[in-house]
Amino acid sequence: MTKSTVITAAFRTGRRFASFLSLGYGAFIALSLPVTAEPTITADMVSYQTDLAFDDVTFGLESAITNRGFVVDHISHVGEMLERTREDVGSDVVLFQKAEVYSFCSASLSRKVMEANPMNITFCPYNIFVAQQPGSEITTIGFRAFPDGDMQLIQSLLNDIVLEAIEE
Repeated sequence: MTKSTVITAAFRTGRRFASFLSLGYGAFIALSLPVTAEPTITADMVSYQTDLAFDDVTFGLESAITNRGFVVDHISHVGEMLERTREDVGSDVVLFQKAEVYSFCSASLSRKVMEANPMNITFCPYNIFVAQQPGSEITTIGFRAFPDGDMQLIQSLLNDIVLEAIEE
């Protein structure tokens, strides 16, 4: 069983897995599996850290998205924007070496979750970020956590895409 299979299978149990990790049991999972990337799950976000290069992670992310037949609608170059405007807003803090957000959607899955609750429109399009902090060789990839219920379908999809992007 690969690291992706184990983590994804556990993640698909939904918020119970998130609560399990947030209670501190994530260390047990990380120590018992031969993984290079372990999830950080909060109420607002799911993220993974990897020692893969930023460009390798973004390439993997684009491939994982398009391999499913989705189209990347937009890439927000957040890191470049923040650096370009840093002095203009009176800051001397460099937040990221590189940071991008990939936006995409799935017509069939979006329809499914919005038929269940039209207000799920608030979560569309779906975004996955990739970031690297200054002086670090670690790349972080993640996405916003979704509420219990219908949107867990999307959360599981995003988690699968992220894991595929960072597989070695």
